[in-house]
Amino acid sequence: MTSTGNGKETPVTRRAARTGPPAGAEVPEAAEDVAALLAPRLAHFAAVARHEHVTRAAAELGVPQSTLSRSVARLEEELGVALLARHGRAVALTPAGRTFAAHAERALAELLRAAETVRTDADPAAGRVAFGFLRTMGPETVPGLIRAFRADHPRVRFSLVQGYGEHMVERMREGELDLCLISPVPEAPDLIARRLDEQRLYLVVPEGHRLAGRRRVRLAEAAEEAFVMLERGYGMRTLTEKLCSLAGFRPRVAFEGEEPETLRGLVAAGLGVALLPPSTLPRPGVRELAVSAPRAVREIGVAWMAGRPDTRPVAAFKAFLLGRRGRLLTDTH
Repeated sequence: MTSTGNGKETPVTRRAARTGPPAGAEVPEAAEDVAALLAPRLAHFAAVARHEHVTRAAAELGVPQSTLSRSVARLEEELGVALLARHGRAVALTPAGRTFAAHAERALAELLRAAETVRTDADPAAGRVAFGFLRTMGPETVPGLIRAFRADHPRVRFSLVQGYGEHMVERMREGELDLCLISPVPEAPDLIARRLDEQRLYLVVPEGHRLAGRRRVRLAEAAEEAFVMLERGYGMRTLTEKLCSLAGFRPRVAFEGEEPETLRGLVAAGLGVALLPPSTLPRPGVRELAVSAPRAVREIGVAWMAGRPDTRPVAAFKAFLLGRRGRLLTDTH
């Protein structure tokens, strides 16, 4: 009989102890038995690990919270280690949990790729594209792109992930994304990236601000303002700092956030100004001013992993995006 490192027997070892192998039969590898038990629980644990919150993970998966909690608890029992430190419905990954989460995500991505391969072999016109994109591309640009693509490829399905550049590149490297719309356009030996378009950036100020009545400003005119910015690691944060440097000043950062629309809300509340792409939805309380100097634009590109073979749907969508060079975005300003 085998046991876990803490002396507890897993369900696999308890079952083996009760039944024992048939006479003359080889004892199966314990790892194979454990894998058979773990497989159905990986998606549950991966969702909890991503959100570090049971309620949000349950909502993503569409399962009751009680079912999800029991599933993860059974997984910990089967492994014989604690994967989560629990604080009500919020959880934190233990060191073992972080290690297992990384392997679980890779295993699930590999299973998904295998499923899509056999589906595409059976019906080459169908299949799935795992597509990442910037949050600011979500309200209008990406839905329009997918609608146009599916006019000629109606059976292709999409798995959509919103994020910032570094996060999406990491998910591509892990095999979770096929390609992504990204800014800035990355340069890395394991990636292939192509520039598709550029998007103007605007200085966003509150109504009643001294510059609010203007249509166009030089960025240097905001040198003494407090700025609200995306957190470090976001491409827009790096670009904002670069443009401010070109304008001759270092921005004074008052607030940081993860969502451009949250930053607009902070601007509307009079807490600072921001350099952002144009809003696709009306936002009361702010004015968006064109920047005349320096030239304030961000490049948008598409990136994918070098050397990774494409399914037919991925290849078709990639060709579709490359065919939209110079007209990917609709600038309403």
